[in-house]
Amino acid sequence: MADKEFKTIEEQLAILESRGLQISDRAAAGDFLHRNNYYRVSGYSLTLRSHDVFYPSASFQNIVDIYEFDHDLRHILLKYIEVIEVTIKSVYSYEFTKVYGATGHYDSANFTDETTHADIMRKAEIQKGSRLPHEAYLKHFVNELQQDIPLWAFVDLLTISNISFLYKISQPAIKLAVANAMGLTKRGDEVLERFMHHMTIIRNLCAHGSRLYNRLFEQKPWLSKRERALLITLPDGTQDNAHLYGFILIMRRLLRPEEFSSMKAEIAALSEKYPFVNLRHYGFREDWATVL
Repeated sequence: MADKEFKTIEEQLAILESRGLQISDRAAAGDFLHRNNYYRVSGYSLTLRSHDVFYPSASFQNIVDIYEFDHDLRHILLKYIEVIEVTIKSVYSYEFTKVYGATGHYDSANFTDETTHADIMRKAEIQKGSRLPHEAYLKHFVNELQQDIPLWAFVDLLTISNISFLYKISQPAIKLAVANAMGLTKRGDEVLERFMHHMTIIRNLCAHGSRLYNRLFEQKPWLSKRERALLITLPDGTQDNAHLYGFILIMRRLLRPEEFSSMKAEIAALSEKYPFVNLRHYGFREDWATVL
């Protein structure tokens, strides 16, 4: 197969126009493509065309609106995933140190998988080394006290993926205690483990600027029967659990009610700002703001 040929911005615009896309301001459209990459932008036009032919009403501004909506939505989600991450780290460090002490996390015997524990500790050491010159709390423990870092400070060195794996290899009693403290009681340890993995997926997509619009997730969120009833019902009678909306339902479980209400309000305001963008392409029901 031959390599793709380089196309100038003008040639890229000409391709879009030849496929039926309306471009009212070529200079602005060209600048947008130059800053955001033709290939990346094309993913936001999938719902505006059939194969390579755009629907008659489709315009370049439609693509810009979808793109900017998706960008702003990612930042809203990142804001509240950070809240979830900080909460889980705080609850985990409290429940763990209550049993094993402030530095019990250094002992692999307190976990169920020595190899995974060693990998997490190695990654934390790398973080410690790079952040030591800039973080006062690290200087305090490492340089001044010359002692191991207690878990409630150590968790700041962990990514959401790291804390997810640390939770996964924790002893069953610790996992249950953390899950219960997070309000997850029925099979709470299993539920929280899955939820943390789901949040890692969404966080990484958001942090790296990946498209959420019309994305179908291979790893579908693990929802209760009550939550599945809030999903869109497809023409074949099944429920749409492959879009972002299912992950929003998980965030509702992990956030405090007032935090989730704030997130809802921000998403609703964003939807009003970009009325062209149909939230159904994220899996949202039309009455989502009422039922959630």
